[in-house]
Amino acid sequence: MREIAPEPPAVVRNDVAAIQELYKNVVPSYARFDLAISHGAGSYVFDVTGKRYLDLGGGIAVCCIGHANPEITEALVQQSKKIVHISNLYYNEPQGRLAREIVNALAPGKVFFCNSGAEADEGLFKLARKFGHDEGRFEIITATNSFHGRTLAGISATGQPKVKKGFEPMVQGFREVPYNDLDAMRAAISPATAAILVEGIQGEGGINVAAPEYLLGLRQLCDEQKLLLMIDAVQCGHFRTGRFQSFQRILENVPHAQGFLPDAIAMAKSIGGGFPMGAFWVRNKYADLLSAGTHGTTFGGTPLACAVALKVMEVIQRDKLADNARSTGSYLKTELERLASKFPDIVKTVRGLGLLLGFELAPGIPAFAKSERAPSIQFVNKLHELGLLAIPAGNQVIRLLPPLNLSRREAEEGVQLIEAAIAKLRA
Repeated sequence: MREIAPEPPAVVRNDVAAIQELYKNVVPSYARFDLAISHGAGSYVFDVTGKRYLDLGGGIAVCCIGHANPEITEALVQQSKKIVHISNLYYNEPQGRLAREIVNALAPGKVFFCNSGAEADEGLFKLARKFGHDEGRFEIITATNSFHGRTLAGISATGQPKVKKGFEPMVQGFREVPYNDLDAMRAAISPATAAILVEGIQGEGGINVAAPEYLLGLRQLCDEQKLLLMIDAVQCGHFRTGRFQSFQRILENVPHAQGFLPDAIAMAKSIGGGFPMGAFWVRNKYADLLSAGTHGTTFGGTPLACAVALKVMEVIQRDKLADNARSTGSYLKTELERLASKFPDIVKTVRGLGLLLGFELAPGIPAFAKSERAPSIQFVNKLHELGLLAIPAGNQVIRLLPPLNLSRREAEEGVQLIEAAIAKLRA
């Protein structure tokens, strides 16, 4: 008779140490903070000790309509009663409806659904290679401080040496040049170049916003050189800046920008509001390059994922959350700039748009001198002590990526907690 392994013992101590002990079975590929989160509600999460935190990290720009949103729950339940998964060998209505919503928010084109931002970027890599294949063009030029996922091709495309370390040699066909430098991009183009890939706002790279003239110049350059212009909007997209895509917000009221359109856009994070999902859109001219058999996925675009994403889109539009991202984001940015003016020895600069904001810490803060940890990590730990979650970006920048329905009261609370953390550093 086959021996049945006993079930693992239940967690009897509801504390951080007990949960951390369970993680001895988890690959240690993350440097985790000493928090064990139990549950969430709206803009707040709670750890296993019952402590409440205002979450201005939003699961790194994922939980765009808050934690435990009842409308997401209802969409999950109702769709799961019908069908959860069906192969992409068949049609399903939620996938078609979601594709239509995305196309309507952008321009005529087609959408491929996948499971993550890394997969969406991989789709763009393949699109570029397919586009340039017959002419022997395969190279994609990206930007310094960019981030394009953790796959081998993704880290090869990423403009940050730290993510490449230990995984050399890199995938052939990627080169990087300084961000917001049109001349550098022009000089880097070679006979092998097929595409340019940039973020509208670099998130992991420190909340660096593309200049309007940079985006317009890239479009003109790609048209002149017959290249694809591709945008990675995994973090900066899905209404986070106050428009569906960040380039739409950046180019608002800019002369001669009305007709601007990239050739392809990668999306993920907020698109599923917490449910794992990614997608990429391709404009009509190139929408059939990836024909049957050239690209695929088992789980991309399931009825369940698409039903949730449709609900997220509905809530954002119904509740005018793009407008809230603008107004609440403007309030937060103004307040952070006030803190930078008041405490220049702690906060150096503030940047970003909507609810994709970052503030850069001043160099040489004495309170951080005794630790080898990055100042951004140390500052975030101070925020944790006070009951606020934020996300580090590199060594010096703190990111704020809250839900799009963050209220003014919650934003005010966040500012108060950040100011309190600054005061502790100066004490």
